Amino acid sequence: METKDQLLKELKVIEKWEKKQKGLWFWERLGRLPFKLLDRVTPQFIHNKIGQALDELGSYLQTGGSYLSSKKHIFKRYEKNGVEGEEVTLEYISQLPINVMDEVSDQLIQSRKNTAMTQGATTGIGGIFTLAIDIPLLIGMSLKTLQDIAITYGYDPNEKEERIFIVKCLQFASSDIVGKEAVLKELSAYSDPNVAAKDDAISQIQGWREVMMTYRDNFGWKKLFQMIPIAGIIFGSFINKSIISDIGEVGKMLYRKRRIKEKLEQLTKDSEVI
Repeated sequence: METKDQLLKELKVIEKWEKKQKGLWFWERLGRLPFKLLDRVTPQFIHNKIGQALDELGSYLQTGGSYLSSKKHIFKRYEKNGVEGEEVTLEYISQLPINVMDEVSDQLIQSRKNTAMTQGATTGIGGIFTLAIDIPLLIGMSLKTLQDIAITYGYDPNEKEERIFIVKCLQFASSDIVGKEAVLKELSAYSDPNVAAKDDAISQIQGWREVMMTYRDNFGWKKLFQMIPIAGIIFGSFINKSIISDIGEVGKMLYRKRRIKEKLEQLTKDSEVI
């Protein structure tokens, strides 16, 4: 087990990362103009595909649907990393040191980045027409990446509360500075022992379609150059890898923060008992 000082040090690293997220990239300052242009030239069948993907996400929030990840896949990663002596379960993982969780999370994110790069290159061949295939696939990969990260830190993505947290992570990864601050405030309730505050955060997601439309709008500009046939191979490869990299970083940091806070809370309780 880590000491309280070690955990507080790790928490400061995450808080420093959160402050950095308040800065905007140059193209983010341009607002949503590129995506408005993309909207005008995108055929209706592509809009229908995107709408279908968003509807499926509504089902994901309610039931998990076809997007639910397999815990066994992550458990095997822990076993390969030398975690022995007991059966690997979510409870067992939650008791492991943070650095062990980080190692498995980093391996997972790197694997998904490589997959996203290949997928982006493949769907970039046809430009705007294969974009209809790429966007739903990318959303699905984003969800599964965040679910797997949840498992690496000992949380169960099958629970509705975690599915909501995951969608909020998606929103955070694609939001502008105002959106990031709002989402961080909501997600802080998940690290708060106050259950009522957590319930308030969950109620924020009831307008899930608006959340996902914002997600689509904010990453839409990244797909603008993928509309060009053949050249889209390069853009698609880079952009997909970048999106999964950002999502992986967000998921790791926010789940890491929750686990550290819960460990600190447990240490406090243990010291009070002593």
